[in-house]
Amino acid sequence: MRILHHGAVNGVTGSCHQLDVNESGVVSSYLIDCGLFQGAETAGRSSAQQLQIDFDISAVQALIVTHCHIDHVGRIPYLIAAGFNKPIYATTATAALLPLVIEDALKIGVTRDKKLIKAFLTKLKSLIRPIEYNQWVVLNSQMNIASPHCDVCSVKLKFKPAGHILGSAYVEFDLIGAAKHRVVFSGDLGATYAPLLASPRSPYRADTLVIESTYGDKNHQGRKHRSQLLKQIIDKCIADNGVVLIPAFSIGRTQELLYEFEQIISKNQDSEIWQQIDIIVDSPMAAKFTEKYLEFQELWDKEAKKVVSTGRHPLDFKQLYTIDSHQDHLAVINYLSRRSKPAIVIAASGMCSGGRIINYLKRFLKEPTADVVFVGYQAQGTAGRDIQTYGPQGGYVILDDDRINIKAGIYTISGYSAHADQANLVNFVKRMHHKPQHIRIVHGDEPAKQALAQKYQQLLPDCEVVIGKI
Repeated sequence: MRILHHGAVNGVTGSCHQLDVNESGVVSSYLIDCGLFQGAETAGRSSAQQLQIDFDISAVQALIVTHCHIDHVGRIPYLIAAGFNKPIYATTATAALLPLVIEDALKIGVTRDKKLIKAFLTKLKSLIRPIEYNQWVVLNSQMNIASPHCDVCSVKLKFKPAGHILGSAYVEFDLIGAAKHRVVFSGDLGATYAPLLASPRSPYRADTLVIESTYGDKNHQGRKHRSQLLKQIIDKCIADNGVVLIPAFSIGRTQELLYEFEQIISKNQDSEIWQQIDIIVDSPMAAKFTEKYLEFQELWDKEAKKVVSTGRHPLDFKQLYTIDSHQDHLAVINYLSRRSKPAIVIAASGMCSGGRIINYLKRFLKEPTADVVFVGYQAQGTAGRDIQTYGPQGGYVILDDDRINIKAGIYTISGYSAHADQANLVNFVKRMHHKPQHIRIVHGDEPAKQALAQKYQQLLPDCEVVIGKI
């Protein structure tokens, strides 16, 4: 067995890992995710170089998708264009979301031709194999399991809830031959105590673990504290009737923010401001994903289900407005520019690397009454990281080749990250009954990976802990 990496080792984007196993003397490979590179990881590489599948896929037997964020699935069209024609395994919810994400990616980065997009989506859907959580699936049933001569005679996988976004999973592979070896790929693990999705539970066993490290050197604020901080920041921001901009990914972060805002509105019935403030989601994709969150309510955490049982609708309340067309998007910006009433705008992309948030930033970053609230990780080389870093110093950012001087207030609330923090990542391993002999750390900036590696080495002195490399 060997594990190769084709992304998410020099940073946090482009996730793509390859598990090679020797099945009855023939090497078979399984890809785990095939994501898009973003931010600094695109530096020095042409668009074609960023997107091309520059590794051999002839032995690849299947693609396994952990979740639908673009940095985990964005290169799937190029994988299929390179000749991939094998099953794509995903959880049932991820299988429902994946065509929506890929359709949007095609429209933005490839073509607007409806016939081409429809043809590709038809092809994509024919390859998708939805799998329920906690169900073992044999990936190669043709193996001679009784053979004593093969290193690996059978491979099977199981998805376990990762608590990151709807449908997200970590993946257990059982490699069965003369002995059994379990390989676990974490995908992106969610933070504990998120309101919409249940926290991930550690696997019983992992012999080899490939794990993300986005926040391997940091711990988030607690749930109660972050909710209080969110309200305090918004109260401060809207005191001057300004616009609050929240860059957020269309799937996951947006829905969690809506849940929190509905909670604040419900708890502050005597506040005229909170009972009247407009909360605007300017993203057609976010609206579609929110519909899927509502469709898959059985995957919600107990807390969210309890809210629904009281007759409240945490993702669909009266002060929520969703903007669809580009024309309406521009009209909202003009409307907010003229009025003197506060509003909260949630728009993608979460790292300010494109999407509708850019037009809002270009218009309002120069306004002292405006504010930007970051609630998620900002990768190196993205506009979001630049605003987060230089905005509090009165600096500037380059958007669409324009220099924008930052006069808006800039805030960061780390507790709303959909990623596990250092304590969560350590506990994920600590709570395994059968702990790994080998840990490979990926999907993080270098300080985060080094800090997490040190924590794991302290926890498991006899374990081989390494940092993944391409």
